[in-house]
Amino acid sequence: MKTKQVIKALSALAQESRLAVFRLLVEAGPAGLAAGKIGETLDIPAATLSFHLKELSNADLLVSHQEGRFVIYAVNFPAMTDLMGFLTDNCCGGQPCVTLPTAAIKKKNRL
Repeated sequence: MKTKQVIKALSALAQESRLAVFRLLVEAGPAGLAAGKIGETLDIPAATLSFHLKELSNADLLVSHQEGRFVIYAVNFPAMTDLMGFLTDNCCGGQPCVTLPTAAIKKKNRL
Protein backbone atom coordinates (compact mmCIF):
# COMPACT_ATOMS: atom_id res chain seq x y z
CA MET A 1 0.00 0.00 0.00
CA LYS A 2 1.35 3.42 -0.91
CA THR A 3 1.74 6.16 1.68
CA LYS A 4 -0.84 8.42 0.00
CA GLN A 5 -3.43 5.64 0.11
CA VAL A 6 -2.68 5.04 3.80
CA ILE A 7 -3.07 8.73 4.60
CA LYS A 8 -6.39 8.86 2.73
CA ALA A 9 -7.67 5.79 4.60
CA LEU A 10 -6.56 7.03 8.00
CA SER A 11 -8.04 10.46 7.28
CA ALA A 12 -11.37 8.84 6.42
CA LEU A 13 -11.34 6.90 9.69
CA ALA A 14 -10.34 9.95 11.75
CA GLN A 15 -13.94 11.02 12.36
CA GLU A 16 -16.26 9.59 15.01
CA SER A 17 -19.22 8.66 12.80
CA ARG A 18 -17.09 7.20 10.02
CA LEU A 19 -15.11 5.14 12.50
CA ALA A 20 -18.39 3.86 13.99
CA VAL A 21 -19.68 2.95 10.51
CA PHE A 22 -16.45 1.14 9.66
CA ARG A 23 -16.44 -0.81 12.94
CA LEU A 24 -20.11 -1.78 12.49
CA LEU A 25 -19.38 -3.03 8.99
CA VAL A 26 -16.34 -4.98 10.18
CA GLU A 27 -18.68 -6.76 12.60
CA ALA A 28 -21.20 -7.38 9.81
CA GLY A 29 -18.56 -9.19 7.77
CA PRO A 30 -18.48 -9.64 4.00
CA ALA A 31 -22.29 -9.65 3.70
CA GLY A 32 -22.35 -5.99 4.79
CA LEU A 33 -25.42 -3.98 5.67
CA ALA A 34 -27.95 -1.84 3.85
CA ALA A 35 -27.36 1.89 4.18
CA GLY A 36 -30.68 2.30 5.98
CA LYS A 37 -29.75 -0.34 8.56
CA ILE A 38 -26.41 1.39 9.18
CA GLY A 39 -28.14 4.73 9.74
CA GLU A 40 -30.77 3.16 11.97
CA THR A 41 -28.23 1.25 14.07
CA LEU A 42 -25.93 4.24 14.56
CA ASP A 43 -28.67 6.90 14.64
CA ILE A 44 -27.14 8.86 11.76
CA PRO A 45 -29.48 10.86 9.46
CA ALA A 46 -29.57 9.64 5.84
CA ALA A 47 -27.93 12.74 4.30
CA THR A 48 -25.11 12.70 6.85
CA LEU A 49 -24.63 8.94 6.47
CA SER A 50 -24.46 9.30 2.70
CA PHE A 51 -21.56 11.76 3.08
CA HIS A 52 -19.70 9.44 5.47
CA LEU A 53 -20.22 6.38 3.27
CA LYS A 54 -18.91 8.35 0.29
CA GLU A 55 -15.78 9.36 2.22
CA LEU A 56 -15.09 5.78 3.32
CA SER A 57 -15.73 4.48 -0.20
CA ASN A 58 -13.46 7.12 -1.76
CA ALA A 59 -10.72 5.99 0.64
CA ASP A 60 -11.24 2.44 -0.74
CA LEU A 61 -12.29 1.16 2.69
CA LEU A 62 -15.82 0.19 1.61
CA VAL A 63 -17.38 -1.55 -1.35
CA SER A 64 -21.04 -1.38 -2.26
CA HIS A 65 -23.54 -3.12 -4.47
CA GLN A 66 -27.21 -2.84 -5.29
CA GLU A 67 -29.69 -5.44 -4.00
CA GLY A 68 -33.09 -4.50 -5.35
CA ARG A 69 -33.77 -1.00 -4.07
CA PHE A 70 -31.14 -1.23 -1.31
CA VAL A 71 -27.45 -0.31 -1.45
CA ILE A 72 -25.40 -2.74 0.59
CA TYR A 73 -22.08 -1.55 2.01
CA ALA A 74 -19.30 -3.82 3.22
CA VAL A 75 -15.71 -3.40 4.31
CA ASN A 76 -13.13 -3.80 1.59
CA PHE A 77 -11.29 -6.46 3.59
CA PRO A 78 -8.25 -6.70 1.28
CA ALA A 79 -7.73 -2.92 1.63
CA MET A 80 -8.17 -3.16 5.41
CA THR A 81 -5.61 -5.98 5.52
CA ASP A 82 -3.19 -3.92 3.42
CA LEU A 83 -3.65 -0.94 5.75
CA MET A 84 -3.00 -3.05 8.84
CA GLY A 85 0.03 -4.59 7.15
CA PHE A 86 1.41 -1.16 6.32
CA LEU A 87 0.92 0.01 9.92
CA THR A 88 2.55 -3.05 11.44
CA ASP A 89 5.29 -3.63 8.88
CA ASN A 90 8.64 -3.96 10.64
CA CYS A 91 6.88 -4.08 14.00
CA CYS A 92 9.17 -4.17 17.01
CA GLY A 93 12.33 -3.94 14.90
CA GLY A 94 12.30 -7.64 14.12
CA GLN A 95 12.05 -8.62 17.79
CA PRO A 96 9.12 -10.58 19.20
CA CYS A 97 6.36 -8.16 20.10
CA VAL A 98 5.18 -7.85 23.66
CA THR A 99 1.42 -8.18 23.68
CA LEU A 100 -1.00 -7.24 26.40
CA PRO A 101 -3.76 -9.65 27.40
CA THR A 102 -7.06 -8.81 25.72
CA ALA A 103 -8.61 -7.61 29.01
CA ALA A 104 -5.75 -5.16 29.56
CA ILE A 105 -6.14 -3.76 26.05
CA LYS A 106 -9.90 -3.25 26.50
CA LYS A 107 -9.35 -1.55 29.86
CA LYS A 108 -6.67 0.71 28.38
CA ASN A 109 -8.97 1.68 25.47
CA ARG A 110 -11.69 2.79 27.89
CA LEU A 111 -9.40 5.29 29.63
